[in-house]
Amino acid sequence: MVLFAYNIVCFLIPISGFGLPQSLLRYGALLNTKEEKDSLFVYVLKKGLLATVFLIFLIIVFSFLIPLNFPNTQTYIITLSFILIPTFIFEIIRAQLRLNHNNKTFAYTEITHSLLLLFSVLFLSYFFKETGYAIALLIPSLLTSLLFIKKLNIDFNKTITLPITDTDFWKYGFFASLSNVATQLLFSIDLIVIGYLLSNTELITSYRYISIVPFSLLFLPRAFITTDFVAFTEKIYDKQYIFNYIKSYMSFFFLVSVLLLIFCSLFANQIIAILDDSFLQYSSSFLILVFGVTGIFIFRGLFGNLLSSIGKAHVNYHIASFGLLINIVSNYYLIPKYGILGASITTASLMWMTGILSALIFWGYYRNYFLKN
Repeated sequence: MVLFAYNIVCFLIPISGFGLPQSLLRYGALLNTKEEKDSLFVYVLKKGLLATVFLIFLIIVFSFLIPLNFPNTQTYIITLSFILIPTFIFEIIRAQLRLNHNNKTFAYTEITHSLLLLFSVLFLSYFFKETGYAIALLIPSLLTSLLFIKKLNIDFNKTITLPITDTDFWKYGFFASLSNVATQLLFSIDLIVIGYLLSNTELITSYRYISIVPFSLLFLPRAFITTDFVAFTEKIYDKQYIFNYIKSYMSFFFLVSVLLLIFCSLFANQIIAILDDSFLQYSSSFLILVFGVTGIFIFRGLFGNLLSSIGKAHVNYHIASFGLLINIVSNYYLIPKYGILGASITTASLMWMTGILSALIFWGYYRNYFLKN
């Protein structure tokens, strides 16, 4: 029940602050001085907190209006909705560190957050069961933010007004956040549809666990893009630089994907057995999800972010929304017929389809820019 509620709240996390963390990262990379970047951070912090509080209010209101299949789900949705505030603060701190090219401290925020999440979940789940787990999800972002905000060295009393904080600034962040929401839904809609169509909490848990390893592997492209996004945004119209980056990135992740597929094919049962022997019956679904993840490795992770770097965040939103629509329709047909296997086939197919579509659209925009200039 907690997992079901968390997946409902989870896909709204990217929209915390109405997407202003994404605007901070992209527009901040185009600013020249530290004073300008610090002023942009303060602006995003103040406006984003107000937007996040409003979003939490909407979640609470809708939790009373939407019929839910499982008892206590509403309580967990309301509790977990407050994760949006510390998550928003955590994300803008991380964005500012990236803008300052302070990748070492950025890495420490990731490590600190992960360790706090591990220990808070272990401790609170053990002593307080489901309620402890829900509360544990709120703690890591809050504590990590308190620990690292001083590392930014921002004087909150000395800021300047920036002309870039206009309608386009908000529009970019809003569509970037909607794109992230739609992308997040591509991963979590399976759990929601399984719970709705099959009304079986055990199947929700089973799918959640067999997808842990494949989805966790997404940290690999995210690590590269996290480090490089500011750099290639600053040089986005340096044609030779971008071509070389794309070539090296795709070559590396093609090799990683081949090795990953070989390894998982040979040791699928051993990997799944680490979680629980009862999940061995879903080994085919596990391998299908691993194959799907390689599509994000090679295409989606790279070209989705390149589209954002040229200011086309709305295109990512349209691609993700198109994929989400197909996901829902396919799941309604495949899940009742094939169960977890049907959900895996749909998700893996869409990972590849949206990735290739992102690549084709990026090249179209990029080529047109150089033809015009």
